[in-house]
Amino acid sequence: MAMRLWCCLFALLSVQISFQSHAAIILQYHHVSTQTPRSTSVTPEEFRTHLQYLKDHQYQVIGLDTLLDQLQQGKEPADNAVVITFDDGFDNIYHQAHPILQQFKFPYTVFLSPALIDRKEGPVMSWQQIKQLHRDGVLIANHSSYHHHLAAPNKGESKAAWLKRVKTDILLAQTQLEQQLGIKHKWLAYPYGEFSVELEQMVKELGFIGIGQQSGAVGVNSLMTRLPRYPSSSQYAALKHFTPKLKTLALPVKNYIAADPVKGPNPPTLTLQIDSSDFKTSQLNCFSNGEPIKVTWLKPDTFSAQAGQKLKTSHKRYNCTAPSLTKKGYFYWYSQPWVME
Repeated sequence: MAMRLWCCLFALLSVQISFQSHAAIILQYHHVSTQTPRSTSVTPEEFRTHLQYLKDHQYQVIGLDTLLDQLQQGKEPADNAVVITFDDGFDNIYHQAHPILQQFKFPYTVFLSPALIDRKEGPVMSWQQIKQLHRDGVLIANHSSYHHHLAAPNKGESKAAWLKRVKTDILLAQTQLEQQLGIKHKWLAYPYGEFSVELEQMVKELGFIGIGQQSGAVGVNSLMTRLPRYPSSSQYAALKHFTPKLKTLALPVKNYIAADPVKGPNPPTLTLQIDSSDFKTSQLNCFSNGEPIKVTWLKPDTFSAQAGQKLKTSHKRYNCTAPSLTKKGYFYWYSQPWVME
């Protein structure tokens, strides 16, 4: 039984590809406000600056539905395509972000946790406000109903109970959104950006597309159960951090050999098989908390990376980058989140 499960999960995370030169960027926001935690906020002025930059430099700001349709059809996105998303449904989206986005006529998506809306937990929008955004053409999607940690069982929780809890939470949110708004698209933004291979398998079996919070570009061969987004708040709101994200490409991963965010010891080892035909392997570098970590090439197309000490921060990542040979000024980018004690 265990062998069959791992074979199934391995199939989920294995694809055969050649490098792709086009990629889209999905931006992630929470708050547009000066009164909310800086770690998850941009000011209205910063947000307007982002949108003005996109407009001035002729980026194609497209809806998430457009991008996902292209990916599902195997079509490359335009290499200047950008998607704007928000998580959690805070009321400053309605009062601050929406008017600015309307001025620029840019589409965007809001991922909601309906139970939090019902309970009015925190400064969230009302259903009346959400319905107005929906009428204005804003895409609304699933962020699970209760915004709990979903990637792995809680302490003392059995695997069977965890799987039941997670499935119920995801499907409850979908039912609530359909009842309130009539939406049927099945897109799930993982709460806290946390996922695991087993959660990805469930998401796939339920017919959902899974979207994380790890940074990176989106290409035609990106896994539809772990699509990356670039956080664009806090220190990442500054243009010096914002603009380089727009010139990144999806690292062409052929096999996610050791990339399950919840498996393995701490510090974890990331092992990926990639297509390196558009960059020099000697120029691929990986980082943890901004510090270089050891990269070992196991085969001409397979590398592993491991930090020299245990990961301690709440949002653990390895980021790997390499400059493109064919697109001057562009970098391949891959971010691996880790969910572990």
